[in-house]
Amino acid sequence: MFKLLVLCSVSFMLLFVQACSSQQANQSTSTKESKDEAKVEERNESNQQNAKPKKEEKLNEEDSKDLRDNDDTIEPQYEISPETSLVKPLKEGINEKVVLLTIDDAPDQYALEMAKHLKDLDVKAIFFVNGHFLRSDEEKEILKKIHSMGFPIGNHTMTHQNLNDLTKEQQRKEIIQLNQLIKEVTGEKPRFFRAPFGENTETSKKIIEEEQMIAMNWTYGYDWESEYQNKEALTKIMVDSPFLTNGANLLMHDRVWTRDALPDIVKGLQNKGYTIVDPALIKGL
Repeated sequence: MFKLLVLCSVSFMLLFVQACSSQQANQSTSTKESKDEAKVEERNESNQQNAKPKKEEKLNEEDSKDLRDNDDTIEPQYEISPETSLVKPLKEGINEKVVLLTIDDAPDQYALEMAKHLKDLDVKAIFFVNGHFLRSDEEKEILKKIHSMGFPIGNHTMTHQNLNDLTKEQQRKEIIQLNQLIKEVTGEKPRFFRAPFGENTETSKKIIEEEQMIAMNWTYGYDWESEYQNKEALTKIMVDSPFLTNGANLLMHDRVWTRDALPDIVKGLQNKGYTIVDPALIKGL
């Protein structure tokens, strides 16, 4: 009888220990599953957070594309007067106190440096180029760089001859060949034309119209005159010229003294309250 009681007690203890072990195992498994679930949830949250910036980055790229597309459809605000070459507002309410910067005979030696100065000052100018400065690959690369910096390239004829001294066919060649060359280098045909010495002919006017270019001369310029071939004198006359007026079309050239004076000319005009007009705002044909 006593042995039977002992066996029952031992069996009961074994069953109790086994039950406790099973419960602990279940608790351990449950705890492990909870931790695993927590890790999975934490991982999912982390993935969602990492995914969010990528989505925003994609939106920013799309926004940038929209902005680039909008840049291609700028609404014109000004036009070039065919009589005076002044920059005129297209309607009331548009700033009249503007000047247009133009640089002829590029890219000779200093055009790229001039473009960099203007880029630093956040202003634009038209670079009127000659074909005889675009013979080498190096010269073409300079023009490409100026254009890629956001500056429009104008046609100043292939060889800078007075159009009055040329035949109709020669005039056509001077203009059309340069248009083709500029487009080949920059991917864009010129919108603006300036005749050498400001001398247009009936033939050149017809060709310009066919090519849908805007012809212009200038209001004033001084950098080819010997007394203004230094930084200080050129800066002073360009800023204090008696011909400075609203919409003035300012003529400069690819010259070392003009390169040196250019930043002070821009700042001097701005200090007088003039805005340097962006050629992109000028109405085309």
